[in-house]
Amino acid sequence: MGLIGAALVLVWMQLSRTPWRELGFVRPKSWIGTVAAGVALGVALKIVMKALVMPLFGADPVNHVYHYVAGNPVALAGTALTVIVIGGFGEETVYRGFLFERLGKVLGSGAVAKTCIVLITSGLFAISHLYDQGIPGAEQAVFTGLIFGSVFAVIGKIWIPMIAHAVFDLTALALIYWNLEPNIAHFIFK
Repeated sequence: MGLIGAALVLVWMQLSRTPWRELGFVRPKSWIGTVAAGVALGVALKIVMKALVMPLFGADPVNHVYHYVAGNPVALAGTALTVIVIGGFGEETVYRGFLFERLGKVLGSGAVAKTCIVLITSGLFAISHLYDQGIPGAEQAVFTGLIFGSVFAVIGKIWIPMIAHAVFDLTALALIYWNLEPNIAHFIFK
């Protein structure tokens, strides 16, 4: 869904003459502050998910789907580029930008509507992670979807969730590459 979905969204935007701002592509007041907030959120969220949330669900401390990256600089480079483009840009464009805009047209823009939109998009986001990451990936996607969706619902700009998503995935890859996953996963729960 990531890159193809984002490409379809961009085509739809052109055909429907939907302004970029309606999908959250609004210039931030401060790019430095936006990038800093996205990086901080992405790193913190990954560490909290790995050390606290996923162990509570009994998740394996090692992400076997992406373990081929461990100690493999060639795989790391290609996978890092992929998660930035597909995860950060692609998935956020679809799940936060497009779906928020479309569901907002149906449900409205009030607090209850935004809450429903966050819940719906988080559920869809989780389902999209089932095929390649299984139940643990979907569980994690529920939480990250709720966080990224809530941020987007509050600020109405896509840049922080987009950067946070890319950094979340890059942090995950760094933990895998340096074989730190078990250490972080057992940091709180031995």
